[in-house]
Amino acid sequence: MRVAPWMTEEHVAFQESVRAFYARKLLPNLQRWSSLGYVEREFWLDAGEAGLLGASIPAEYGGSGLDRTFDAVTFIEYSRTGDTGWGFGVHNIASHYIVAYGTEDQKRRWLPDLISGRRIGAIAITEPGSGSDVKSISTKATRVGSDYFISGSKIFITNGQTADLFCVVTRTGSDRSAKGISLIMVDVNDVEGFRRGRNLEKIGMKRQDTSELFFDEVKVHEDNLLGGQEGRGFYQLMQQLDWERLIIGFMALGASERALEVTLEYVKGRRAFGQRLMDFQNTRFKLAEVATKVEVLRAFIDQSVSDFCRGNYNADRAAMMKWWATQTQCDIVDECLQLHGGYGYMMEYPIAELYADARIQKIYGGTNEIMKDIVARSLDI
Repeated sequence: MRVAPWMTEEHVAFQESVRAFYARKLLPNLQRWSSLGYVEREFWLDAGEAGLLGASIPAEYGGSGLDRTFDAVTFIEYSRTGDTGWGFGVHNIASHYIVAYGTEDQKRRWLPDLISGRRIGAIAITEPGSGSDVKSISTKATRVGSDYFISGSKIFITNGQTADLFCVVTRTGSDRSAKGISLIMVDVNDVEGFRRGRNLEKIGMKRQDTSELFFDEVKVHEDNLLGGQEGRGFYQLMQQLDWERLIIGFMALGASERALEVTLEYVKGRRAFGQRLMDFQNTRFKLAEVATKVEVLRAFIDQSVSDFCRGNYNADRAAMMKWWATQTQCDIVDECLQLHGGYGYMMEYPIAELYADARIQKIYGGTNEIMKDIVARSLDI
């Protein structure tokens, strides 16, 4: 078991418990969840009981009060399983929106249920006509007295079929710029006018429910406005993007490690022309390249974690890490699939699922083209 430079004995103990939890509660259920198209709520409750959902949430709200490096352990160990169906990433981000911007009442109202798994969190940002351009969203929250009435639609929403509590990115007031965007929390179990669309059929990530959402004059009280102030939503989103992109990096690292692991196992056992695939020079050279890329990616992630914890991590570095980590992941998985030959294209082999699941990493969290533009702007000063 690898110990990163930022890990302490406490991290190692947590890592061991997380790995054992996944072996016991996650891996035996993957086939069933693939058939269902979502991860069952019982697993969320189990994860809450095991302390995975609230590791970095303050203790006064039911969390463990640890720093986010413990979440990093959870994400990396999760991605090493090869699964991508559990939408803990957005759940974690939604929880930290509440920690960072919520009023004391909001924190006490929502965080304990998110930490326990009694509520599943999600973030409703993307719309059919907006994509990565958050400033152009059209979902509108009209204020009438002490209530908001939300109308609009969202698409590609992770946990869309199972979530109870959505952080909805919406417009408030008449300002059409970024200053007109607010975040409103919506518990869909307590409202009328909310409808889930279909569970979208994707190339990969078959166990993750990704959905359309529809809001038709959904009424929520003004107390659901995150932070109690209109017009702060865009800035709240931007301030949390560094962590979101770091999470994507964690997933890229774990998946890359898993791809190398399953490929080594395959080439050592598969024979062709009287020898193991591992004995061919091309195989050995390709795997040497893959192993080196994994090590460089680990070093980049480790440095990013350390910088984040010291408060020395900015949008430029997060953009660099996000595009490079996900591009590296896709390159690694592609090379590993090639070494499997025709069997690599068969879904019964883990490398096929790793390949199908990897492609979205270059799109969500801000496309890699946008990431490169962010980096370029930091150079043009």
